[in-house]
Amino acid sequence: MGKAKIFVLDTNVILHDHKAIRQFRDNDLVIPAAVIEEADKFKKGNDTLSYHARGFMRDLDKISEGRSFGKEGIPIGKGLGRIKVEPNHPFAPEYADLFKDDTQDHRILATAMWVRDTHPGTFVALVTKDVNLRLKAKAAGMAVQDYLTDKVEDEHVEVSQREVLRMELPSDLMQSLCYGPDSAIPWKAVQDKKPEPNRLYKFCWQEKAAGNAPDGQTTVCARYDAGRDAVVLVKSREAFGIRPRNDEQKMALDACLNPNVKLVALTGGAGTGKTLLALASALEQERDYEQIILSRPTVILGNQDIGFLPGDQKSKMGPFLQPLMDNLNVIKEQFRPGSREAQRIDNMLSMEKLIIEPLAYIRGRSLGKCFFIIDEAQNLTPHEIKTIITRAGEGTKMVFTGDIFQIDQPYLDQWSNGLTHLSEKLSGQQLFQHVFLRKGERSALADLAAKLL
Repeated sequence: MGKAKIFVLDTNVILHDHKAIRQFRDNDLVIPAAVIEEADKFKKGNDTLSYHARGFMRDLDKISEGRSFGKEGIPIGKGLGRIKVEPNHPFAPEYADLFKDDTQDHRILATAMWVRDTHPGTFVALVTKDVNLRLKAKAAGMAVQDYLTDKVEDEHVEVSQREVLRMELPSDLMQSLCYGPDSAIPWKAVQDKKPEPNRLYKFCWQEKAAGNAPDGQTTVCARYDAGRDAVVLVKSREAFGIRPRNDEQKMALDACLNPNVKLVALTGGAGTGKTLLALASALEQERDYEQIILSRPTVILGNQDIGFLPGDQKSKMGPFLQPLMDNLNVIKEQFRPGSREAQRIDNMLSMEKLIIEPLAYIRGRSLGKCFFIIDEAQNLTPHEIKTIITRAGEGTKMVFTGDIFQIDQPYLDQWSNGLTHLSEKLSGQQLFQHVFLRKGERSALADLAAKLL
């Protein structure tokens, strides 16, 4: 076994995962005092950061119960290294003019460099999810790493975007799939190895035209149904006036309307129809659920608090929830004003069978027999995703939508966000289906901008 390394943890690591100190195997950990000071500011509250801050402090207190950290630190547990809280240290004289501002980040970096300089011959690295601090550490010649424990590998992210298997099938099989009484074919006729539940297919079929008309190629969508143990046809369906415009939307709507799939992840760029399809399918099935809930995390850009917004609580939340209301209005516009369908939507809103609320107000509830849509889920951490799903009661269906390449949270990226984590961990489960939507359908202008700008 190689010599133990020393990792100095930044505050954002323990606020991202309060169990992070148990993820470094037999290597030693150093927690700068500045991290304790920062974590103390987050300990009060009901949000995820507060949960992690309290969890970290309780764990550290339990480890150090009846003992002081001393010079060598305290054993974390069996098979793990040692941990200590190190008082803040200033930069060495040669680095004193490198970073002039007295900030917590600079105190953490200075302490990490002090640990490195006082342990010659030992690999010492600062672990932080803050990109700016990583750049500063590199500028100062300090080894630095991202917290990688819950990051999904590149290959898994790429696989999730090409999960639809494309192939050609003989004409007789395509006839059975499209026009047979069961709209299904044996999976052994498609591939040798048994598919994972809800595996998606695109079959190309060279149809023979009658008379002298030219032959045409048709694309047929299908899905492996584990319950029927067969590959079944994915039909083009309509949900509350909304029809899919491409094959991926057809598969997405099929997943949202499938009562046997309780958890759906819809990913894709802006304008691909993720939220609209989820909402339309919820309205189509509203008689099967006691409540339809639309929610999204409230992410403030520019490090501003929600308090800077004018008005009362409802007014403050308006800008965050407006995109959900926009999708609802798109559906309403499919029908005449005063029509039965438009009145159904208005009645659901007035009777609170259909509610639009920020995610912060949903946490802590028990969600029984409801259709729960979580928009912009790429801004959630893996722990937040788990917390939401574990609230699901009997008869509840959840649909998470988002674009993993458009993340507003400063410490999340396309590999570590909760939506990517969800798709990677639950892939192949019978209750789960993931669909990646490729083509933008908002408008030709929006599609052009997404491709070229």
